[in-house]
Amino acid sequence: MGLELYLDLLSQPCRALYIFARSNNIPFEFKQVELMKGQQRTEEFRKVNVLMKVPALRDGSFTLAESIAILLYLARKFKTPDHWYPSDLQKRARVDEYLSWQHVNIRGKGSKLFLTKVLLPLLTGQPLPPEKLESVTEELNVVLKQFEEKFLQDKPFIAGSEVSLADLVALVELMQPVSAGYDLFEERPKLAEWRRRVEEAVGKQLFLEAHEGILNAKNLTADKIAPELLEHFKHQLLKQTSHN
Repeated sequence: MGLELYLDLLSQPCRALYIFARSNNIPFEFKQVELMKGQQRTEEFRKVNVLMKVPALRDGSFTLAESIAILLYLARKFKTPDHWYPSDLQKRARVDEYLSWQHVNIRGKGSKLFLTKVLLPLLTGQPLPPEKLESVTEELNVVLKQFEEKFLQDKPFIAGSEVSLADLVALVELMQPVSAGYDLFEERPKLAEWRRRVEEAVGKQLFLEAHEGILNAKNLTADKIAPELLEHFKHQLLKQTSHN
């Protein structure tokens, strides 16, 4: 049994893994797990990841959860080019620093905007109050400013002159609010240039392919979601988006 990656490309960490594996010619079998259909909750998938979340990896009898752990596993196992996770102590520390910071910041706030603007109105059938959208957008704007000033600064990439896992993880997260109709790159020329460099480094066609589904997320309708998940999603979303 070869390497299997269990992914849904609507998920940001899944897209990062897919792009990383494909751009480095890592051989793997793509195992589609459709979150909207609840496939992550099946007994079959629980054997791969008891946490019932994607992404997940199976390599022979070895299974692994958590996207950052999987990215590092692939980088080490397949000895990908050094720039992805540099051997230089301080450059690697820059990558680690961003990967440690991003979870509740770029990932947290970007996801919140997407969930609030796209999924919440879909599940509740209620239009989104403008002040709610304004509030979550401002939360994202705060961390975007921190990202530019602290992590990107005036460098081509987060760790310096070459693309790393930090850049890839950052950009796929930022595409989530973009897919919700918030073009955060429009008035941020430094971020827009960085985005162009990251896309070119991984391959623009591959990047677009990985984002095709999420960029059509605005066309999502409630009937695409498994009925037994509707109430679960609604409850989870209301809980997440109520914390301002």
